Amino acid sequence: MAKPVEITDSNFEEVVLNSDKPVLIDFWAAWCGPCRMIAPMVEDLAKELEGQAVIGKLDVDKNPDTSVKYGVMSIPTLLVFKDGKVVDKHVGAGIPKSALANKVTAHI
Repeated sequence: MAKPVEITDSNFEEVVLNSDKPVLIDFWAAWCGPCRMIAPMVEDLAKELEGQAVIGKLDVDKNPDTSVKYGVMSIPTLLVFKDGKVVDKHVGAGIPKSALANKVTAHI
């Protein structure tokens, strides 16, 4: 079973910027209630899009450099990368799974 990839400041370039697939990153923190609300949706997408896209989670408390670089000011923030560039973004927990999946699959 596929699970979201743990993305860190140190593996960001390798996992995200050098990926040949679209990458969805869930910027989150353990203390964030809305982050915990969308976590099952992110985990479902990791299973459903296995082999087609990379689904990852980045803990903003443990990885501040990447969070600052991409202007993440509130969490959860969901960024979609393609060819090393941000191609879509959603801030907050208020997004249906189908809409989030569409943001990713549009770039497959």
